[in-house]
Amino acid sequence: MDAVNEFIAQAAASPWVYLVVFAVVLVDAFFPPVPSESVVIAAAAAAVAIGTPNLPLVIACAAAGAIAGDNLTYAIGRRVPLERIRFLRGPRMSAALARARQGIHKRAGVLVLSARYVPVGRVTVNLMAGASGVAPRRFLLLSSVAGASWALYSVTVGVIAAQWLGGNALLAMIVGIALGVSTGVVIDAVLRAAARRRERRDAASLTTQAAPPAAQSVPHAEEVVR
Repeated sequence: MDAVNEFIAQAAASPWVYLVVFAVVLVDAFFPPVPSESVVIAAAAAAVAIGTPNLPLVIACAAAGAIAGDNLTYAIGRRVPLERIRFLRGPRMSAALARARQGIHKRAGVLVLSARYVPVGRVTVNLMAGASGVAPRRFLLLSSVAGASWALYSVTVGVIAAQWLGGNALLAMIVGIALGVSTGVVIDAVLRAAARRRERRDAASLTTQAAPPAAQSVPHAEEVVR
């Protein structure tokens, strides 16, 4: 355990840690397998437990990487037909794209802000925002707010984990990463449930609109005579 903590201390003290945070977060914006949350949380936990890296710089690098990566993904969506992107052809990604396509213009703010916390969700929402023609300035503003809030949240998780565990860097990283992943899973589940509710509501609305009008009652003969 001491050897691992010593290794973490040496890695955290390297000036390259800021570039690593920025690069990993940027790449994760369009390649979900890269664990950006884990890297940011681990760096924040080390900052509290060991004293390095510098916490405000970690937040700045994480936010900059998130904003740059999300806008790069948006640009890809504007220029490349989504059906040509191979990793979007799987059932999970196709379903995520279908959810993102529904109401992207009406709910762009909610989708961009919430999807930043879900690895697959942020890729599909940002691609769909570009493909659907969401205004560049609007997306830049939304992605800036989303990236900054996500960076602050991730760092906060790392800080809380480090303080809770009394400065043990390794345990703080493990617990912080687990908390971050759990948050992403919960948000993803909430978004899926909300999408299913909207689909049921829309289906019920269509069914009601398609139903024939109630047959008008035919007056009795005696009423006609009157």
